[in-house]
Amino acid sequence: MIEDTPVFAKIDRDEALTDTVARLTAPDACQAACHRISRDQPMPSLDALTEVVGMLRAVLFPGFFGPSDISDRTMPFYLGSALDRVVKLLAEQINRGYCFVCAKENRNPCTDCESRSEAVALEFIQRLPLVRELLASDVQAAFDGDPAAKSPGETIFCYPSIKALTNHRLAHQLHHLGVDIIPRIIGEMAHSDTGIDIHPGAHIGPRFFIDHGTGTVIGETCVIGQNVRLYQGVTLGAKSFPKDDTGSRLVKGLPRHPIVEDDVTIYAGATILGRVTIGQGAVIGGNVWVTQDVSPGARVTQARAFEQFFLEGAGI
Repeated sequence: MIEDTPVFAKIDRDEALTDTVARLTAPDACQAACHRISRDQPMPSLDALTEVVGMLRAVLFPGFFGPSDISDRTMPFYLGSALDRVVKLLAEQINRGYCFVCAKENRNPCTDCESRSEAVALEFIQRLPLVRELLASDVQAAFDGDPAAKSPGETIFCYPSIKALTNHRLAHQLHHLGVDIIPRIIGEMAHSDTGIDIHPGAHIGPRFFIDHGTGTVIGETCVIGQNVRLYQGVTLGAKSFPKDDTGSRLVKGLPRHPIVEDDVTIYAGATILGRVTIGQGAVIGGNVWVTQDVSPGARVTQARAFEQFFLEGAGI
């Protein structure tokens, strides 16, 4: 069947543009989807934050990212220059984040936004040695846990887990410094690139590895111990979302995601929901649905499959 070719009436170009602009800018059409500059501050810049994260990745893994010819002699100069620019760019973005949330929540405008933003940026870079220490443990866990990895450096260059964790560990520090919206943007940058979705509020201990990684989700109030290993498609999520007394709004900030203790392994496709505890050393099998606590050292798997044989199709 051949569909008829649509016939368009002749439309005046100027009238069409004028009418469309009027409809898109009408107060009732623009209220939820438009952001207007307030207090002389534009939105946070994705381009600027991409530059910040790129420079921080080079500071945390010098020689792997950034200049490849860096040496012990030149490293202090490069790191100092990079961090100086990071402070300048990040302080501006932190300030924009404050103003963005102030406008949305009708907060009273602050009088010291710029100085506070710079102070937070400086506090943040002083935490970078700790971030590198954690990432170095993640790199070693990836190398130790994957027989396909030929060197720790290969995991730094190639593994989505290390890229996502770099963004997360940076975003996590900003989140706990009270920075608005910027940590979420940094986390979503890695989510878009790797398929690994980690909320910046999640607490993750050292030596954490997500093998393959695609489709992994880790919620805001998750607490993950050390030496934990996940595979692709694992969800550490919430089981329910309680509402306030009016029944119209979700209650924010409640602990609603799993606690995963040390030395736990969770295989591909497993879904763990609610504020449950997965005990130390437990193993959660693939495609398992867990909504209750799991004892330390336990093994949780699907029911065993069994074989049946049918002659000439009998019984089917």
